Amino acid sequence: MDIYSVKEGRYIYGIIRNSNTIDFGPIGIGSRHDIVYGVTYNDICAVVSSSPIIQYEARRANMIAHQKVLEEVMKQFNVLPVRFSTISPHDNDEAITRILTDDYIRLDDLLTKMKGKKELGLKVMADEKKIYESIIQKYDNIRSLRDKLINQPSDKIHYQRVKVGEMVADALKNEIENYKKQILDILEPIAEDVKITDNYGNLMILNAAFLIKETNEPLFDKAVDDLDKKFGDIMTFKYVGTLPPYNFVNLSINTQGG
Repeated sequence: MDIYSVKEGRYIYGIIRNSNTIDFGPIGIGSRHDIVYGVTYNDICAVVSSSPIIQYEARRANMIAHQKVLEEVMKQFNVLPVRFSTISPHDNDEAITRILTDDYIRLDDLLTKMKGKKELGLKVMADEKKIYESIIQKYDNIRSLRDKLINQPSDKIHYQRVKVGEMVADALKNEIENYKKQILDILEPIAEDVKITDNYGNLMILNAAFLIKETNEPLFDKAVDDLDKKFGDIMTFKYVGTLPPYNFVNLSINTQGG
């Protein structure tokens, strides 16, 4: 389908606290790179760009384009991220103003709650070789059984080797949970809120998003750095920020009413 032949609307990226005219430049989603700008009502503002009224596929290029707009906005403002591919089906700013007017109380409340806060992401992965070595050293029963089997013919110790494997797997789960608890015990008290995502793979210790007051960011940074120094020989810390609060604001906008 030729996107230039379809009707035009307004793509909504996020909501900010702002009452002035603002222009973020030609960074809009899609190949046209439309101007991203603000539409205001009182002291709240929708960050939008012109866009064909289409369903943008949730593929990497589109997701990155959406995120880059929010990152640019975050250089100046706290932002409430709006769901990807939210488009007002009207080719005018008045429709956006109506959306802000109708939803003002909710948006104003969310902006107040998120003022001065940001999302930081942390993924912690165990080093496979190092954590298995630590398990062998720490668990006497596993080490003892393994040592007994080292010089035995492999065809005679199949079930014993399976048993060792099961014991190691159980020990790994215990160690992962123990490390996860130690990390969270340090970081959770500094955060306003925490969202923990399911781990992928048996070597992931933690996959979490933290909502942090900007004033506490140096303290949180230091805590992560201290944890890295403490556990860095056995795990890898991937620390990401600053992010729009995707995990703490799930903002759905009713565009049909606008």
